[in-house]
Amino acid sequence: MSIKVDHVLDCKGLSCPLPIVRTKKAMDQLEAGQVIEVQATDKGSLADIQGWARNTGNQYLGTKEDGDVLKHYLRKSNPGEVKEAAKFEHTIQNEELEKVLSEDKDDMVLLDVREPAEYAFKRIPGAVSIPLGELESKLDTLDKNKEIHVICRTGSRSDMAAQMLAEHGFSRVKNVLPGMVEWNGPTE
Repeated sequence: MSIKVDHVLDCKGLSCPLPIVRTKKAMDQLEAGQVIEVQATDKGSLADIQGWARNTGNQYLGTKEDGDVLKHYLRKSNPGEVKEAAKFEHTIQNEELEKVLSEDKDDMVLLDVREPAEYAFKRIPGAVSIPLGELESKLDTLDKNKEIHVICRTGSRSDMAAQMLAEHGFSRVKNVLPGMVEWNGPTE
């Protein structure tokens, strides 16, 4: 199967949020209907690209694996189909989360939506790991009555996860900013 692409974007070796930042810039240069191939080595880029496309109205066509490179295909939508990527309005800063965690609340879940390798090397004690790409299929494992704080590396994937949770009836959701990249609290 060969896909006709109008632009190839090399994001190999980059991690979240850089593939999305570069994809957005490249998409701005395309004409409606044109297709871009985004080459990435970050396994988290699959869920990132899918979520970004859903949030902006651009069309995610699919992903092919070529060795350790993921080739994501996106089609630029017509101007009427495109929307500005929404930001989840309910947030909590790292420092505030650290205070909340020190209170040992029973009705709170810290949801880490990074990839398993990221979680394995550095995580906040007690955090529940559900990578963004698996979240929709595992929503039933989360309690809608609990307060859910969602964290990732930079606040980008967690923003998409928070939006997804809210769309599925979770009303007590907060996106943690700026995320693990600047987390100074306890880790394991």
